[in-house]
Amino acid sequence: MTDGLITVYLADDSLIVRKGVKALLELEPDIEVVGEADDYAGLIAGAERTAPRVVVTDIRMPPSFRSEGFDAAQEVRRRHPGTGVVILSQYEEPEYAISLLSRGAAGLAYLLKDRVADGDHLARAVREVAMGGSMLDPQVVGALVNPVTDAGDLTLIEEELLELVAQGKPIKAIAASQRTTPALAADNVEKLFLKLAQTASSGRERALGHIKSLHLAIVDREEQGEALSRLLPGGLVEKLNRDGRHIGKTEMLEVTVLMSDIRGYSAIAENADPSLLARQLGEHRAAMSRAILEADGTVMQFVGDAVMGVFGAPLAQTDHADRALTAANRMHELQTSLNQSWTSQALPLFRMGIGLSTGRVAAALLGSEERLEYSVVGDSVNLAQRLQQWAKEGQTVLSETTFDALSEAVEAERLEPTRVKGRQSLVSAYRIPKSDDSTHVATPHA
Repeated sequence: MTDGLITVYLADDSLIVRKGVKALLELEPDIEVVGEADDYAGLIAGAERTAPRVVVTDIRMPPSFRSEGFDAAQEVRRRHPGTGVVILSQYEEPEYAISLLSRGAAGLAYLLKDRVADGDHLARAVREVAMGGSMLDPQVVGALVNPVTDAGDLTLIEEELLELVAQGKPIKAIAASQRTTPALAADNVEKLFLKLAQTASSGRERALGHIKSLHLAIVDREEQGEALSRLLPGGLVEKLNRDGRHIGKTEMLEVTVLMSDIRGYSAIAENADPSLLARQLGEHRAAMSRAILEADGTVMQFVGDAVMGVFGAPLAQTDHADRALTAANRMHELQTSLNQSWTSQALPLFRMGIGLSTGRVAAALLGSEERLEYSVVGDSVNLAQRLQQWAKEGQTVLSETTFDALSEAVEAERLEPTRVKGRQSLVSAYRIPKSDDSTHVATPHA
């Protein structure tokens, strides 16, 4: 892990289980166990004290042996958003897993205790949730499928599809295995469920309900976006597939690119605790992504402490410049709130600047069916990167084309035309200072 050690807090009422799990995790060079607890109160207090990146816990613990472990982990996530959770359970019943996923799958994993020593299942689960992903024990998925595998009238292709679902494969992986699109793969799964339901007995219908619940959970997880990758507004991925957008097909779009960056991040990283800084970075990225998505933008990528978003792609937007500025303002607000929270925790503050640039770009889905990435290429991308360097804490710098594209006038300071790397002509821009900075001047909208 480039962000340092993944700190883990363990919770289980069995001393033997705790020590065994700890021994397994300490074999991994990038994982550090920072504490242990044997009940609800101990987990809450210990996690508050150590601020772990991941909590690994049993479901049932004292005092009532119901759902204390899971409830405590959820409380930790409420107090410290972004904390990953790995649930270790001795119960193969799928209801437990479905209940877990129904509360939101991002950053959650569900493993069976008797399988944690198999290969690197546990370590992979810890790494997955630390990065915001999720993981479900394949044996639990298999428990959903076994009651209906004797339907007897499935074709070979349908049996292969059922096996992929049983393995817990996401829709994209199923699509890649069957050489089809994710949209068609999801449709095939639904048709398979319908066929099974038509021939199932009453006992099998209950199992089918479980499978459908799991399938919906997997789809919901994918719609949340892949961890630390681009995030698309709800439904856009499906729309792209439905419209027949092909891999590598390029289109020209007028967009506004947003680029944010943390001032002095290298110095912060040099002096900060790696595990705490990783948690801060996760909270920062989540908040910045939320601001972009709220304005119907696309989160393109994270590069270290930088966040890149685009407005007007994949779907055209006539007001992309307005949306980008709205997102930038919201990002500053959310970062201010995060800084206030971090101040009380004696954590370093993130002082962020943002650049906006408007222009024509080439946009395309690049990669393969197994791994797709939506990319935009053009001068506006490079210019947004340059402009954010001109923004101090709380400031947003707009290119002249972005400023001219706004539907309403904004108060901004016109900067002296300056030459930037990679451009022969001078660049004109406008700077919107922090909201509490009264030194800026009003500039009429062109």
